[in-house]
Amino acid sequence: MQQVLEGSHAVSEAVRLARVQVISAYPITPQTHIMERLSEYCADGNMGARFLRVESEHSALAALIGASTSGVRTFTATSSQGLALMHELLHWASGARLPIVMAEVNRAMAPGWNIWADQTDSLAQRDTGWIQLYCEEGQEVLDTTIQSYRLAESVNLPVMVILDAFFLSHTFEPVDVPEQESVDRFLPPYQPKFQLDPENPCAFNQLAPPDVYMEMRYNIQSAMDYALDRFEEVEEEYFSIFGRRYQAVEPVQCEDAEIILVTSGTVTSTSRQVLADLRARGEKVGLLKVKLFRPFPVSLIRRLVSPASKVAVIDRNFSFGASGIFAQEVRAALCNLPGHPPVFGYVAGLGGRDVTTAIIEDIYWRTKNAGIPEQESFWVGISEVSHAIGHC
Repeated sequence: MQQVLEGSHAVSEAVRLARVQVISAYPITPQTHIMERLSEYCADGNMGARFLRVESEHSALAALIGASTSGVRTFTATSSQGLALMHELLHWASGARLPIVMAEVNRAMAPGWNIWADQTDSLAQRDTGWIQLYCEEGQEVLDTTIQSYRLAESVNLPVMVILDAFFLSHTFEPVDVPEQESVDRFLPPYQPKFQLDPENPCAFNQLAPPDVYMEMRYNIQSAMDYALDRFEEVEEEYFSIFGRRYQAVEPVQCEDAEIILVTSGTVTSTSRQVLADLRARGEKVGLLKVKLFRPFPVSLIRRLVSPASKVAVIDRNFSFGASGIFAQEVRAALCNLPGHPPVFGYVAGLGGRDVTTAIIEDIYWRTKNAGIPEQESFWVGISEVSHAIGHC
């Protein structure tokens, strides 16, 4: 049934349909609408979940680690400083191989205080062992959240479903909300591979000496490798029932492209319009949307961008002292390919600043008219006054 939903409520609908059993909640803008709707569902009987109101984001994830260890399906959501406060427990969740799903609404990190979109919060957690999936629009948010439970429970790793603040979380769009029976067919009840059980007592999260610790980490990496293949299988299964799939990496008119724009999140939607406009004027440009960031789809990216002459990556994030983070990953993916195209990195839209069609078109022309990248990252859309202050 099609409904006009806010992006945040698309997450809430998916969590309801996934028959989540334990939800832990601590409010932080801009994820609060997700939890408000879920609390209403639990209060009015539309969900049978246990709703835990905790005192911090750290406690929110700690509660789910306990619940997931007992063998139930779990969910929470956070943003920005809240995700940073969870950092310690992100490692505990992945190290314990728990299939927790969390919605992460991208919000800029403080200071200064800013509640608008910026991917640095989630990307700062890229080494914690969580699968990361970046969404472009409301339908994708709902579908990805449901798929994430199937993926997480297949590989025993936690998943972040990531969406841009306000541009997506607070925007209303038509969303097809599937029937419960169809979702049940795709996502059967959770059958944990291991769990706390009074009839079979055992210890969890104990001291790991040097002769086992490295193997535990190797097994997490093996699960990440498997997740690449399993993601495609989950999408195919979902497509067979609901007729929708998104791909780990979506190429748009890349076959004959001389320059490929690489994007993620809502910047992709604006880039699609720029692509159409430039193509209408005879420009050989393509678009590559990266949805799956962890595990990073190296082979797919190599195959899709290596025939191009140049690659331009648009990052709504930054790693201080280095460059935009998606650009880093694309460079690393291509570095051992002989004759690979140069990667131009562009940083735009931090703190919720608009990334307009004019900015994206400017990025295209900058890339086309340059020989090689003169620096790791070009910052676009910066005010000259602010730039001057930064040098003081």
